[in-house]
Amino acid sequence: MKVDRELKANWAKFKKDKRAYYSFLCLVLFFFLSLPTEFICNVRPLIMSVEGKWYFPVLIDYTEKDFGGTSNIEPDYKSQAFLNIVQGIEEPILQNGGFDLGDFEDEDTFSLGLDDFEDFEEDTTSVPATKEAKKKTSTSTEPKTYWILWPPIRYDYKYISTTSVSGREVLAAPYKTKSKVNDSIIPSSWVDGHYLGTDDRGRDVLARLLYGFRISMIFGVSLAISGTIIGCLLGGIQGFFGGWIDLIGQRFTELWGSMPRLFILIILSSFLSPSILILFLILNLTAWMGIAAYIRAEFLKVRNLEFVKAARSLGVSNFEIMRKHILPNSLTPVITFFPFEVTAGILALVSLDYLNLGVPSPAPSIGELLAQGKNNLHALWILLPTFFTLTITLTLLTFFGEGIRNAFDPRKAD
Repeated sequence: MKVDRELKANWAKFKKDKRAYYSFLCLVLFFFLSLPTEFICNVRPLIMSVEGKWYFPVLIDYTEKDFGGTSNIEPDYKSQAFLNIVQGIEEPILQNGGFDLGDFEDEDTFSLGLDDFEDFEEDTTSVPATKEAKKKTSTSTEPKTYWILWPPIRYDYKYISTTSVSGREVLAAPYKTKSKVNDSIIPSSWVDGHYLGTDDRGRDVLARLLYGFRISMIFGVSLAISGTIIGCLLGGIQGFFGGWIDLIGQRFTELWGSMPRLFILIILSSFLSPSILILFLILNLTAWMGIAAYIRAEFLKVRNLEFVKAARSLGVSNFEIMRKHILPNSLTPVITFFPFEVTAGILALVSLDYLNLGVPSPAPSIGELLAQGKNNLHALWILLPTFFTLTITLTLLTFFGEGIRNAFDPRKAD
């Protein structure tokens, strides 16, 4: 087909632009590396083996009972209590508010034992257990064989550190700092596995940055795809039929585009529960208008060409003419503007998160990290990596978009 030949020729032209081509490869590489973030940053082990039985906590939800514990809740895999369960070390069972009454026994004081009741059938001729013997019977000393494979970063985006080797959980720096209290040296957060430090709540910055980058890319690409589909549909209908349909559509687009998107978001967020889906739907209310204008112009130009008139004379339906004949010849604005639509979607999400109007906490967000960096200017480990990540991403998208535009522009020759 002619379209396929033109597409291959334009793609070959795009590959000659090394800056745009390598920017595209870097974007694809970063995006696909961010997809399995759960296998890179997680508080759950990737694989576990306890007494020869295999577990996959990163994929399956387990409870403490699955590992020999007594609780039906998900264990804290990083806690010492969970390691005691895995190792077969049972904690002494403490009653009466957490006190072991055996520690307060006195032979001269009155005490009531189970052997004082008639229904107690235990052999009363046995020697009474001492304090040390009671503690030994309540703790299992038989070790279990286990093996754990952890991800490279043992934190996820919402895990809040409560203990640390460095002595600082909140705003822990990834380098040595001096304490303001006694002039002592605080070790780097690397000793706790925080390679970019922690934020103002004790969460790992690197994990939140990786998760936030993935959300931003998926959100930007999804918003660009949905906006392009809606824009092609509405713009194509206006351009193909023209007349009153085009006139009414243009007036509606002008009125709707005059409303600030930020105000619409604030109004709708006041009575809707904030979520990433609600934010996506709200931004889609205006994301289609840019591409709709270009598709409308292309359809107005192509609808009067000879091959469209020939298709009409053969009895082809309007929908088939639009889909098979006009749209494939009007894809130049769709392809060239797609990278810039992704950039606009990422910037919209980052801006709204920065203003605390985006995804709700504790969801990871680049905009929220930028806001934390602004509120804690001394925490350069939050501000600088986030700023460079956003800058590099938008720069690569800009280079890629310029290369696509130059390759598909029919006015530019080789």
